[in-house]
Amino acid sequence: VQLQASGGGLVQAGDSLRLSCAASGRTFSRYAMGWFRQAPGKEREFVVVISYSGGSTYYADSVKGRFTISRDNAKNTVYLQMNSLKPEDSAVYYCVRSRGSWAGESPSGYDYWGQGTQVTVSS
Repeated sequence: VQLQASGGGLVQAGDSLRLSCAASGRTFSRYAMGWFRQAPGKEREFVVVISYSGGSTYYADSVKGRFTISRDNAKNTVYLQMNSLKPEDSAVYYCVRSRGSWAGESPSGYDYWGQGTQVTVSS
């Protein structure tokens, strides 16, 4: 399985970005997908997870109400719509695949990680 994230960039505070993650393989729809992020000098942080069907989601408090995750199982793609971006959202964002149909905040619940895409929010 390969996960290819894209859509990162440099934006100003208050702007929006949409990240995409395209997955290889034919079992995409069986697994929950998520996003983590890591800022320089900080630990990797859970952002959001979406269930295999897209029917359930769980957000970190820090992004709740601003970020929206979705998926298109026909396209093997998961999206992260990020609105009202803040400088503290600046990080490398990693697309991840869970070990099953659902996963939580722990990185151990995910077995495949993309290469990451940089998001930088200037104040």
